[in-house]
Amino acid sequence: MKSTKKIKVEPLLKKIIFTVIFNFTLFSTLMIGLQNSTNKHKVNLLINETVRLPIGFFVGVSFISGSLLGGLLNADFKNFKK
Repeated sequence: MKSTKKIKVEPLLKKIIFTVIFNFTLFSTLMIGLQNSTNKHKVNLLINETVRLPIGFFVGVSFISGSLLGGLLNADFKNFKK
């Protein structure tokens, strides 16, 4: 009799959906909170500069992108080998 290994998709899918919804909520809160910010700066890139944006936007987007990538990389994808 062959032994087949069941792949649990539901916990992984729940984790991905939770991570995306949580970070989208953080991003929405960031956008609402930054509407009254008056302290704006430009960021110098290698070629050009960005438009004038609040410092909190750069910090918030960095935090949210790190949280999103960390949540997705932490998912257990090694059980999905073919």
